[in-house]
Amino acid sequence: MAFRDHTKKIRIGSKTIGGGSPIAIQSMTNTKTEDVQATVDQILALENAGCDIIRCTVPNPEAAAAIREIKKQIHIPLVADIHFDYRMAIEAMKNGADKIRINPGNIGGPENIRKVVECAKEREIPIRVGVNSGSLEKDIIEKYGHVTAEGLVESALDKVRMIEDFDYDNIVISIKSSDVMMCVKAHELIAGKTPYPLHVGITEAGTVYSGNIKSSVGLGIILNEGIGDTIRVSLTGSPLEEVRSAKLILKTLGLRSGGVEVVSCPTCGRTDIDLIDLANEVEKMVQDIPLNIKVAVMGCVVNGPGEAREADIGVAGGKGVGLIIRHGEILRKVPEDQILGALREELLNWK
Repeated sequence: MAFRDHTKKIRIGSKTIGGGSPIAIQSMTNTKTEDVQATVDQILALENAGCDIIRCTVPNPEAAAAIREIKKQIHIPLVADIHFDYRMAIEAMKNGADKIRINPGNIGGPENIRKVVECAKEREIPIRVGVNSGSLEKDIIEKYGHVTAEGLVESALDKVRMIEDFDYDNIVISIKSSDVMMCVKAHELIAGKTPYPLHVGITEAGTVYSGNIKSSVGLGIILNEGIGDTIRVSLTGSPLEEVRSAKLILKTLGLRSGGVEVVSCPTCGRTDIDLIDLANEVEKMVQDIPLNIKVAVMGCVVNGPGEAREADIGVAGGKGVGLIIRHGEILRKVPEDQILGALREELLNWK
């Protein structure tokens, strides 16, 4: 069952998630939000990389005030991330935030929750209820003996009820853990228990290397089960890496199309060109090319031409040279130092 087809549709600025809408890619700025120019520059770069929704931390009044100016200069919805101070949520919404992320359990009791919900209701702003394994309540940990998927789900649904108690259902749920399989189980448990769209990610996944592996495994399982309406790949690195990884995860699962896909062989003793550098350079080179095609980068003339035929265009390396192959036809042979330029020329003139 594709649970995402049956979740409630939620509008976040110009984007809609849930109810079978395309899965949206999110990231989070790592600038100081009150530094408007730095934050805007990063968001614009993320937009160009394919980010659909951006989140900014709002820990103080200066950051809340900056939301107004940031919104004027960007083109994707902005989520204000709030911890502890309910007043920052209200100020962020007044300054144009398209959505807020809160943990209702840590903003100071029912009266403060009511004030936040009333402000959100007036402006029809969705509230993302966030719970993760590192902030699970002591009583729930004691109930289950330790941090568990069941505890995460119970905590999340408790937080949802705190919002629903004030007659508001413009809600998105997030339940995250750095334990990949716990995160998977939690999403499997909650998917059939709530109508609200789910924001999916493996929290504190790690560096670009380890974080990508953990996120790919976790998100791959969850998304392939039909669960999840919007995602973030959380990496200790550039937010641009998060967006690139999220796009590739969705494309690999067949949940998104578009963009150039690069495939390359693993190299062996037959390789006579610097294939590793070439493949990496090709992957960088195609990022700004708006085509929906497959590019193959192959290291030798044994399997290269045959493998390249399976792609729309490719290169098969020889001794210091490369064959440029398009739809199975050899276009030309070029010196090794001209392969990248020749390939880019073909892509820019693609018909």
